Amino acid sequence: MNSRAYFYLGITSLFWGGNSVAGKLAVGHISPMMLTTLRWSVALAIILALMTPQIRRDWEKIRQHRLQLLAYGAVGFTLFNAFLYSAVKYTTAINAVILQAGIPMLIFLFNFALFRTRASIAQAIGFTVTLIGVLTTAAHGDFASLLKLQFNFGDGLMFLACIVYAIYTVTLRWKPAIHWQSFIAVPAFGALISSIPLLVWEAGSGEVIFPDATGWAIVFYAAIFPSLMSQVLYVRGVEMIGPNRAGLFINAIPVFGTLLSILLVGETFHLFHLAAMLLVLGGIAVAERGRPKQAH
Repeated sequence: MNSRAYFYLGITSLFWGGNSVAGKLAVGHISPMMLTTLRWSVALAIILALMTPQIRRDWEKIRQHRLQLLAYGAVGFTLFNAFLYSAVKYTTAINAVILQAGIPMLIFLFNFALFRTRASIAQAIGFTVTLIGVLTTAAHGDFASLLKLQFNFGDGLMFLACIVYAIYTVTLRWKPAIHWQSFIAVPAFGALISSIPLLVWEAGSGEVIFPDATGWAIVFYAAIFPSLMSQVLYVRGVEMIGPNRAGLFINAIPVFGTLLSILLVGETFHLFHLAAMLLVLGGIAVAERGRPKQAH
C-alpha cells in the first residue's frame, strides 16, 4: 500500500509542479480568477461526461454530505488556487516556492493542535532535510541570496494559500466514505460555484483577461491534470498514509516545477537542482522510515 501511495503522491507533486509553471506562463494570457473559473468549468464538464452513472449511484450519500463536499471544493480547490494565481502577480517565484514549503509544517502543527498527532524525531529530521532541498532550489544554490529577499503583498496571499491547503488536508480525515468519482465531482461543482463571485469581482475591478490561445492551453492543462487527476490522487494518498506523511510530498512540488521549467521554459539545469532533488527525496525517505508505527 505504501508504494502505491508514494506513486500517487509523486505524480500529484509532478502535476502540481506543472501547475506552478502554468501559473507563471498564464500572466498576461488569462487573469487569475478567469483561469480559476474556466479550469473548473472544463473539469466539471469532463466529470459529468465520464462519471454521471457513479454520481447517480451515490446520490443519497452526496445529498447527506453535500455541504461538507461543497466546502472541500470551495476551500481546497478554489480558494487555494485563487490565492496562488493572484500571488504570482505580485511576488517572485523564489518567494512563492519558499512559502509553499511551509505547508507540511502547517499540517504537522494543525494535526498536533487539533488531534495531538505527534511527529517522530525522524519525521522532524526528514521535514528539515526536505526544507533544505526546497531552499536549495529557491536560492539557486546560493543561500546568502535568501537574506536579500523582500516580502510583499503577494507573499501574504501565498501564505494564506498555504494555510488554506493545510486546513483542507487535515480535514480530509472527515471525508465521507464515498466513491472517488463522486468525491471529486461535488467539490468540483463547489469549486466552480465559489469561483464565480471572485470572477465577478475581478471583472468589476477591470482586471479580467479573457484567454488567448496560450491561455486556453493553460486552462485545459489545469483542468485535466492539477484539477482532476492530482486531486483524486492526493485524496487517495492521504487516505492511505495520512495527512502528515502525505503532506511531506508537497515539498517535491518546487523540484518538479524547476525541472519542468528547464524542459518547457528553457531554463538551465545546474548541479544544485540535482542536489535539491536528492535532499527532498532523501528527506521524505528518512521521514517514512522513522514514522510512528501506529498512526498516520
